[in-house]
Amino acid sequence: MLTLLNKRFSGSLTVYGIMSLILALYPLINDSRSAMILVTKIFIFGIFAISYDLLLGYTGIVSFGHAIFFGIGAYAVGIMMHNYGHSIGVLLLAILIGLIIAALISYLVGMLSLRLKSHYYAMLTLAFAGLFQVAAEKWRTLTKGGEGFTFTIPDLLMDRRSFYWIALAVLIVVFLLMRRFTVSPLGRVLQAIRENEQRTRSLGFNLVHYKVIASIVAGMVAALAGSMYAVTLRFVNTSVFSTDITLDALLMTIIGVGTLYGGLIGSAIIELAHNGLSNLAKTYAIFDRWIIFFGLLYILIVMVFPLGIAGTLRQWWKKWRSPVLERRVEKKWH
Repeated sequence: MLTLLNKRFSGSLTVYGIMSLILALYPLINDSRSAMILVTKIFIFGIFAISYDLLLGYTGIVSFGHAIFFGIGAYAVGIMMHNYGHSIGVLLLAILIGLIIAALISYLVGMLSLRLKSHYYAMLTLAFAGLFQVAAEKWRTLTKGGEGFTFTIPDLLMDRRSFYWIALAVLIVVFLLMRRFTVSPLGRVLQAIRENEQRTRSLGFNLVHYKVIASIVAGMVAALAGSMYAVTLRFVNTSVFSTDITLDALLMTIIGVGTLYGGLIGSAIIELAHNGLSNLAKTYAIFDRWIIFFGLLYILIVMVFPLGIAGTLRQWWKKWRSPVLERRVEKKWH
């Protein structure tokens, strides 16, 4: 059994390695600035979707306020770069500050609300997100209000190709770390909480303790995504705290819930669909209300892939694989 698991792990790493190599070579094949920006955004929102998948897919926590941590990361970078210069050192310090603040806020929000039932927690996090957005709008001396502000980034990141590779590297590191986290004993407990809270509690586990840990890790990863998003735009405003940001993460995660890589697939589908429909609207008047077609696309995905694209494909693969394995066992014994 252990040998089989090791083979599966090695096979997965091989697939991830090939995909990473293809993505790393992409800028050398297609030097289009718009395409590179689009794929970089897919990487960034893929990181954000991974953070949300840790809550929803692995712990069973629904949050409508995950944009809090995305916005904290974005504003930490924006404020530091705007006020203290645009060196690499300031950027790294800003990202670190964003991660620390996100960890503290996620701990406080978690301790205050994770004792509640899931739907109460979801609504309370929505209220917290609204509170942060209002605070960002009113604290004009720090955030410049709803209009936001621009800032300068380090020269290294001005080159879109360089930033593309950095974003890809960060995505790979986050993915591997979260993958290791979810298969660890702590990650197994989170999945047990998702499946059956009462049984997990009866085994002696402190559910709030484990949920808060998941919330802190997810919040820090979301803050990292927000930091990179701000660097991409070189601009930040209160929209980074909006519910739309959280809903995007929710949609991306549902497409591949509980798989981590499914969030990347969801990020690619949603960003490509958004970009494609927006471009079509420039040519065809029928696509002026592109959000309607976007909604229809999402409904179609949910109907065809009820477990998410990644989850449904994995189920189909298991159904196809089972008879093959049975035939191999029969041949072995006969």
